[in-house]
Amino acid sequence: MNRPNQSLNPLKEIIMSGADSSRTTRRGLLKAASSAGLGLGALLAGCNASPSTNPSGRPRLRAAFSNAGLQGTWNKLGYDAAMLWGDLLGVEVVWFDGEFDGQKQREKIELIVDDDWDFCAFQPHQTGILEEPVKRLKQRGIPVISMDTLLVERPRLREAGVWIEIAPDQIAMAEASTRYLMEKIGGKGKVIHIGGESGHSGAQDRARGFNQVLAKYPEVEVVGQGVRWCNWKTEIARNTFETLLQESQEPIAGAFFHNDDMALACTPALAGTRHEKMVVTGVDGQKAGLAAVRDGQLAATSVNPTCMIHGYSLIIGQFIVRNKEPIDDVPQQIILPSPLVSRESGNLDAMLFLSDPRHCLV
Repeated sequence: MNRPNQSLNPLKEIIMSGADSSRTTRRGLLKAASSAGLGLGALLAGCNASPSTNPSGRPRLRAAFSNAGLQGTWNKLGYDAAMLWGDLLGVEVVWFDGEFDGQKQREKIELIVDDDWDFCAFQPHQTGILEEPVKRLKQRGIPVISMDTLLVERPRLREAGVWIEIAPDQIAMAEASTRYLMEKIGGKGKVIHIGGESGHSGAQDRARGFNQVLAKYPEVEVVGQGVRWCNWKTEIARNTFETLLQESQEPIAGAFFHNDDMALACTPALAGTRHEKMVVTGVDGQKAGLAAVRDGQLAATSVNPTCMIHGYSLIIGQFIVRNKEPIDDVPQQIILPSPLVSRESGNLDAMLFLSDPRHCLV
């Protein structure tokens, strides 16, 4: 079930890329399969279409999932987790890639709100971007789960149609990573703060967490006067980071990144420069980031448990539907653990094992 190295079948590519402009109904899937040169047998063998029952004898459920963009390693591992647990629990997961573009993600979700879903789980690229299609799903009585990023502001979740939010404590993740950074640089010097998407609730809270710790260290100066928003894009982060390095005539002591992908895209620029001893920390704590901690490329990272977020969304969604649980019996929020991992923290090997795509557990 180790999916990351498997190539997608033609039908799945149509669904994930959004290349088929028709809504993804069962009839639409058959039409897509036909246009891709697939027969009915091939369709039923694909991972987005399965028999109506599973080995337990229970009817299969059908769920729409979307996260901000499968181009990010955190998001891709969340996809792997949802697919793995869907196979185990008899849930057909149909995926809609956000492509790190809020408008594209919204257009995809708007096209499928009238289709047959038992439940939906979305991580929006930006808070509020999916509000209108989620309200339409509410009108149809379809439970919607918010993953990691708030679909709308927290006080309005139920009003908008969100049954439950499953996420880590974004502020605490950033605080732990930043606190470690400050301790390693001795609480003084220059630091860089590279942010994700400014309209993303998680990125906003990571910036808050960074600033709350920074306030305790008056001898630390943030290069560039504050957070530099890079929209989770590694190229933008790298260009921004290199510009800040060039502008500083003295060594920069540290850097905090809102995700490990951006951090790992930037650290190669340190070699052979006056900044090469920079302490770099991040957030995500999945395989690439954890390996970078092990190998000394990153000093530490806070685990944003993508497998738990996507897996719990799948598991809880199917419980809501199979048990016919009313919304008032479902908590509005589940906060998941997000430990800091460094070479001395004692949990590095465990986290590497749990985050392996064969397991998809953290």
